[in-house]
Amino acid sequence: MTTPTSTRSAAVIGAGQTGVTAALGLLDAGFEVTLYSDRDQRALRDDVPATGTALEFGETQQAEAALGLDTYTARAPRHTGLSVRIAGPQREELIQFDGHFEGYAGVAVDTRLKADERLTAFHERGGRFVVEQITPESLDAIAAAADLTLVATGRGGLSDLFPVDESRSPYTAPQRSLLTVTVTGLGHDESVFAHRSRAGGAHSGFSILADQGEGWWGPYLHKDAGPSWAFLGWARPGSEWEKRFGTADSAESALRVVRDLYRDHIDWDLPEVLAAEVIADDPHSWLKGAVRPVVRAGAGHTAGGHPVASLGDTSAAYDPIAGQGAQSGLIQAQRLVAAAAVHDGPFDAEWITGQYQAFLAARGDAANRVTRLFLGDPEFADIGGNLFAAAAVDPRFASALVGLLHRPAPFQRVDSFDTAGQFITEVTGEDAAALLASFEPAGRFSRSTFTGSLTATT
Repeated sequence: MTTPTSTRSAAVIGAGQTGVTAALGLLDAGFEVTLYSDRDQRALRDDVPATGTALEFGETQQAEAALGLDTYTARAPRHTGLSVRIAGPQREELIQFDGHFEGYAGVAVDTRLKADERLTAFHERGGRFVVEQITPESLDAIAAAADLTLVATGRGGLSDLFPVDESRSPYTAPQRSLLTVTVTGLGHDESVFAHRSRAGGAHSGFSILADQGEGWWGPYLHKDAGPSWAFLGWARPGSEWEKRFGTADSAESALRVVRDLYRDHIDWDLPEVLAAEVIADDPHSWLKGAVRPVVRAGAGHTAGGHPVASLGDTSAAYDPIAGQGAQSGLIQAQRLVAAAAVHDGPFDAEWITGQYQAFLAARGDAANRVTRLFLGDPEFADIGGNLFAAAAVDPRFASALVGLLHRPAPFQRVDSFDTAGQFITEVTGEDAAALLASFEPAGRFSRSTFTGSLTATT
């Protein structure tokens, strides 16, 4: 590669997936870059859990490709659709559909693997990596010395430097308790979850129980075990599921919780869940917690008045139910790098804010709304009912609905029954009211007859 001629400098605080992606992008754009982390590279890979499943679709992969980075589409098992089941509060089996991803596929990659490989590339290309706990005081000195400073420390850390945008943050508390565990024991061929769709293990499985929460299974690339599966569960506040999630204290106990959950509530998928096995060599292959969805300002200031930019989860903490956190962070990073590479003036608060507002308009606001749709936000509950019913009737709309996870922008204009109907009609070519009138409850979902596992076939 050519030798950079720029003497502009950048500091990136936080060496997770988004931070190291931005640091590597800025380095390749000619900046002198220092990346700060409170852990060394080995600890970042092996001593912490992955921050969610980080499922990414086409737009995010395009952003990574624009930075010249590996999208992992050739290495990770691919998601080619999403198979949905929705049950009512009395366990009525109401809605089922299988949406195919059209023109793109998803990949869920262990964030520890991606960050580790990109950090290695950052070292090899001449980036400076500093292991140090950054405080507001030390950040002030860092920002004073750098032309551009990005803060990607996640929801904690230095996020308080960036005021909450109350107009974009309707929740005062987490909307779900979360539990995730990564497992082996299942392949990815058509025999896995075959009762859900002909695609079998190439489609993610998503189940919604109105009074309890949601459960998701999807193909995954683990940092050590390679192709595997991830479970991610969401428990509504005060639900029985929330109590169960709280008992998990290891990968083994997390998987036991999940097995009991499916045995008692989601038996249609139970055989696959019983075949799953923990990754014994990774004690951090599970995680529990809760996220308050919140959007913060793009620009903040240190005590000395130096402007700094928020990035990734520091900018916006999404509930992971719609997979928007990792995707939005990487798209935001790519947009910032591209804008910084051609900017001749100072990286002041006005420039930072302008870039952030452009990102919100292009992705962030729509991602926020789609997340609220899948959370069953009261503002979208009735609209969502129509959209999910339409997906159960027409496969074209099923693909469009799950396509909002890839490209959320079409949902920006859906804010009423009328606009929801227009969306349905535009996708299907059918009158929305007539299409919805043909909806009938599922009655009973197909049950799995799966009997295989990786252990049994290898």
